[in-house]
Amino acid sequence: MSGRRDEPIDVLLVEDDDDDVRLAREAFAGLAIESSIRVIGDGAEALSLLTGRDGEPPVVPDLILLDLDLPQMDGLEFLEAVTAEPELARLPVLVLTRSTNLSDVRASYDLAANAYLTKPTESTEYAEMAEAIAEFWFRRAALPTSHS
Repeated sequence: MSGRRDEPIDVLLVEDDDDDVRLAREAFAGLAIESSIRVIGDGAEALSLLTGRDGEPPVVPDLILLDLDLPQMDGLEFLEAVTAEPELARLPVLVLTRSTNLSDVRASYDLAANAYLTKPTESTEYAEMAEAIAEFWFRRAALPTSHS
């Protein structure tokens, strides 16, 4: 089943490092498929955005890119909270972090992460990673979100 669609892909990047945000934005901007990236620098803020807890309607992206090393609520705590919310549990979450620690990898998958990616260090590597994500998640896979 193809996930190809005419609407832009909505990506939530949960990341607090400005350099990584810049690299990710540049990489996704270079794709042939249209995408929008919303950046939230903390897991607690991202969870509030997804659930609409601050009196706002919930924002449901097509895909979440999640760093593990975050202030207040780290990435693993965020994954645990998302998994506990039935409306959010089906969202694709790709962990994108510097950690290569096997316990982080296992914990992420135990908490239903869909993939565990180590952050690239060069802009060309970020571009390659963004293209690989787009090819699989945006062009091939069917995403659980819909745009009405």
